[in-house]
Amino acid sequence: MTSQPPILRTKDELRAFRAQIDCEFDRLLHKSCSTLDPRARPSVGLVPTMGALHAGHKSLIQKSLTQNSHTIVSIFVNPTQFAPGEDFSRYPRTFEQDYAMCAALGVSAVFAPEAQEMYEKSNQSLPSSPESNPNKSTILDSGAASALDEVNLLPPKSMGYVLEGFARPSHFAGVLQIVMKLFMLTRAHNAYFGRKDAQQLLIISQMVRDLCIPITIHGCEIVRDDDGLALSSRNRYLQPEDRAAALALPRALESIRRALHSGITKSDELQAIGLQALENIEVEYLEIVNERLELIEEVGNGVCAIVLLAARVGGIRLLDNLWLESKA
Repeated sequence: MTSQPPILRTKDELRAFRAQIDCEFDRLLHKSCSTLDPRARPSVGLVPTMGALHAGHKSLIQKSLTQNSHTIVSIFVNPTQFAPGEDFSRYPRTFEQDYAMCAALGVSAVFAPEAQEMYEKSNQSLPSSPESNPNKSTILDSGAASALDEVNLLPPKSMGYVLEGFARPSHFAGVLQIVMKLFMLTRAHNAYFGRKDAQQLLIISQMVRDLCIPITIHGCEIVRDDDGLALSSRNRYLQPEDRAAALALPRALESIRRALHSGITKSDELQAIGLQALENIEVEYLEIVNERLELIEEVGNGVCAIVLLAARVGGIRLLDNLWLESKA
């Protein structure tokens, strides 16, 4: 029978758990000094999530489990990456189901703090969860600005304020803030992010390079439902008719893929083909960029090209993308 992973609620509990991993190895090394290779230290994988776990998250956890001796999953709806008026207060929170998935998969620990634990200066601004004070939804929705620490990170100017960053200018600062905290607390060797949030993945990878953070970032393949829709925790917001309409997103990306394989390489032509498949959808952007999120005129020559798509269906904002050529 699989043992239940501990639920860590505070930073100190997470630090102690992480220290125990190293202590256990040191004890074994001392006990069997002639048989245990000191270079075979345990590796820690981190899977950061906001909960409402689905098969996409499951694939990240499984990859970490295969590549590391220990896997820590964080479940935290991070207020600082939500702008005023966004869905922080109603973002799905399904901790019991999420924990059950983590336990069944065999993770080492689940880190599930409250907002006040991660942003100590937010104590006067944020209740612990929407359920703890349902009358403070406006405070929750505007929590991003008030919950930021006095010292905070800003995304790269060339990458953090275009596309998603243009629509949500405070979003990536909040993402980097919480991801950096998780990196420092877990001292993970590997971290796993889905490619569906491509801009997030690229910006976090840039942060790791720029700040010389000793961690390897793994971008994992998009997991899709049987009908082709990219899995997302927000898909549960979709009404049945809206979900059917949302299938235009993967169809548009597939039309671009087919066009590329037929020999069309000009970005404007590929973009036009994709937009034609989205003619009945409210498209925010459909752009073809490189790994620096710079627009490119043509796909090819070994350059990583990514089609990034954001659209609203039934009032729900959905993201999808297609990696046309990638080094990873």
